[in-house]
Order: sequence, then C-alpha cells, then structure tokens
Amino acid sequence: MDVYSWFRRSPSSANGQITKQEPQRDKAEEELFGVTDQLIDFIKTFTVETFKNFPLQDEEAANCDGGTGAGNVRKDLSEWQERHATFVLSKVKEMSQLRFRLCPGRMKERQFWRIYFTLVKNYTAEYELRAVQLARLKQMTNENENAPNTSAYEVEMSETKQSTSNLDSVTHDIESGKECAGKGDQFP
Repeated sequence: MDVYSWFRRSPSSANGQITKQEPQRDKAEEELFGVTDQLIDFIKTFTVETFKNFPLQDEEAANCDGGTGAGNVRKDLSEWQERHATFVLSKVKEMSQLRFRLCPGRMKERQFWRIYFTLVKNYTAEYELRAVQLARLKQMTNENENAPNTSAYEVEMSETKQSTSNLDSVTHDIESGKECAGKGDQFP
C-alpha cells in the first residue's frame, strides 16, 4: 500500500470522529467570534446600496485609506474584528462578493469595514465585549504569573539573616571561650 492510498483511507476509517469534532470546533470558534445564524441571515440582506447610502461622517470618510492586512482584511481592525471578518468572508459568500464589488472601486476597504461593523453592532457587541474581557483576564493572569513572588524571597532572606546572626553569636562565644581558655579560665 502506498502513502497516498493510506492518506485517502485514514480519514474515511475515522470519518465519524473527524467530521463530528472539526465542525463542532469550527462552530464553537465561529460563535466565539459572533458568527451566528441570525447574523448570517442579516448579512445576506446587505446590498450595494446598503453600503453606498450609509451615512458616514465626512471626516471618517476622508480618513478611510486603502491597505489590507493578512487575508485581505483591514489591518486597522482589532484582532477580534479581523478574525470575525475572516470568518464572515469565508462563511457568507454573498458578503465576499459584495466586498469584491465595492472595494476598492466604489469605496475604500476601511470605509467598508466601518460600515459593516456599524451595521452588525447589535449582533456582535456582546461577543466582542466577551472577547475583550477574556483578553483582560488573560493579561491579568499573565501579569500575576510573571510578577516576582517577593514574599518567598523575604522569608528566605529573613531565615538567612537569622541563621547568620545565630552563627555570629556561636562564633563569638567560641572566640571568647578561646580567649578565656588562653587566660586560664574555664569555658562553661
């Protein structure tokens, strides 16, 4: 049996496990980034006119410049928004096609994503807030783990000081005993 036939047969033999676990994981990750069935249904109602007629502030529209990051998603988006946009573009083909028709010919990429996230704010706000809270918790946990544990050092140093002072007193007693023994006195 050659390697290629093994690869072709491997997934089919464990087909039940792979197809059940991966979609569940993908579905959970999509939901973590706010890509729900309700959002997908809402996105499918978007048209070119939805974006063209959206009232965007003049200075916001003037500040919208081109440039995309990894995966053809704006690099000025937050990490959560970038992942959300990537999931939406891969899951909702209508959105991908709409973006292709609008950018960069009719509007700039930044303007497109600003309008998009304004439109879907009611659907994604709680998911984005949860992601921000998780990121803060993770950061606080990392800071606590990386913070030096000074109490352990203080205890160790105080123990060292005590043993050093005990050693000094014993040394002093021995030295004074030698001095006494040298003078003919008895050391107790």
